[in-house]
Amino acid sequence: MDVTAGLVKLKPGSLDRVRAWARTINERESEALATLRDEGVRIESWFLISLEDGDYLLSYMRADDIETAHEAVKESLHEIDAYHQEFKRATWLRGSHREAQLLVDLSLEKAS
Repeated sequence: MDVTAGLVKLKPGSLDRVRAWARTINERESEALATLRDEGVRIESWFLISLEDGDYLLSYMRADDIETAHEAVKESLHEIDAYHQEFKRATWLRGSHREAQLLVDLSLEKAS
């Protein structure tokens, strides 16, 4: 099982679009979950962080294999994945995505 997290800075003025994206993903949960199954992703979470220098999204993912999950997204035919890719182009500050360094990863699933 792989774990990854990342931080991406949002373009100024994009908070309304971010909130609309989150509503859409939550409203289309069954479709979003279908994409996770196709990608081998067990958990995908997104958090909004507002700091003095701007707004950020923090992502967290647990997957069977992160590289396989990323490749599956590129070939996805799910409309929700196309929507998510358009959202990223419209709101993410280009070149701002930073991978987080995993320090602790506790899971009862792993312990079983």
